[in-house]
Amino acid sequence: MVGYGIQSMLKDGHKHLSGLDEAVLKNIGAGRELSAITRTSLGPNGMNKMVINHLDKLFITNDAATIVNELDVQHPAAKLLVLAARAQQEEIGDGANLTISFAGELLEKAEELIRMGLHPSEIIIGYTKAINKTLEILDDLVEKGSENMDVRNKEEVVLRMKSAVASKQFGQEDVLCPLVADACIQVCPQNPANFNVDNVRVAKLVGGGLHNSSVVRGMVLKNDAVGSIKKVEKVKVAVFAGGVDTSATETKGTVLIHSAEQLENYAKTEEAKVEELIKSVADSGAKVIVSGAAVGDMALHFCERYKLMVLKVSSKFELRRFCRTTGAIALLKLSRPNVDELGYADSVSVEEIGGARVTVVKNEEGGNSVATVVLRGSTDSILDDLERAVDDGVNTYKHCKIW
Repeated sequence: MVGYGIQSMLKDGHKHLSGLDEAVLKNIGAGRELSAITRTSLGPNGMNKMVINHLDKLFITNDAATIVNELDVQHPAAKLLVLAARAQQEEIGDGANLTISFAGELLEKAEELIRMGLHPSEIIIGYTKAINKTLEILDDLVEKGSENMDVRNKEEVVLRMKSAVASKQFGQEDVLCPLVADACIQVCPQNPANFNVDNVRVAKLVGGGLHNSSVVRGMVLKNDAVGSIKKVEKVKVAVFAGGVDTSATETKGTVLIHSAEQLENYAKTEEAKVEELIKSVADSGAKVIVSGAAVGDMALHFCERYKLMVLKVSSKFELRRFCRTTGAIALLKLSRPNVDELGYADSVSVEEIGGARVTVVKNEEGGNSVATVVLRGSTDSILDDLERAVDDGVNTYKHCKIW
């Protein structure tokens, strides 16, 4: 049957809603449906959800922020709740599920009032008055002592982050909280207001159990060293973002060789240039070279000759954190670094943890830089949930009320 009015201009399957009962109540219904999905995951006894996203990746979690981010929500009204949960997670680091569940309850009560005959604008005025009254009451409900808490006292920190961690990993908070507290206290600056959550990293290694987890004052890179040197102590570090290899010109050229001697000399010239660059790095005092790109075979050969440990860090974000950990300045191309461009590490070693070879960069005396919580678990899904619990604990530490 041919549609009429606006229906004739829409594709098959589309709906046109108008009027208070249809438009407003349909939007409320969408918000309530999303709230019903997440509310059963609220609290320490919340149930896990199995979510398969558009990339066919499987998530098993009770973290509402992860659930709504991986769901492909299309309804505009439900998207508002997703944005609210995302903002809550980014600003506070916790409470995304409460945001959605509480919004769903408010929408449910609003629907009852609309059916009783109240106009939406009157409901908004009432909710605004309720917000103002709530803010007055909340001041009296704050736990006393948070305003003068010592952020470097491990016992006080553990006490305040237990509830946040227990909501994700109930029963494991006694193991997780001391680890997170140690990591946070290690990287806390002189002014706690400048605490950066990015300075507490998480390394997830499959195998073992949670009781095998530990804290490293420094970084844990999930890859092996490139050369044969696997451990050095009290060393200076040179970081090259552009890789450790011979540079090639952008234009093509032709070399005409008439004899075997010329061919040998041509190769020797390249070798001499690479050796000169590597020797200049070694003469600067550096014992570790970190490359952000490829490491050439010839360059690696001369690094071995001059007893230089070589690491490859492909991620530019990891490279930035490595520079922050060691105090190094990343150089764009292979050249002799200045004294102020070199970093320092107490030890750089390759260790085998749970069958995986990782590089541990420790900087015990390097000030407040980066700390890494090494999590152990039997499956990737368990490790992902543990990581979310650690994130909640770190954000709780950040938002402690400090005067």
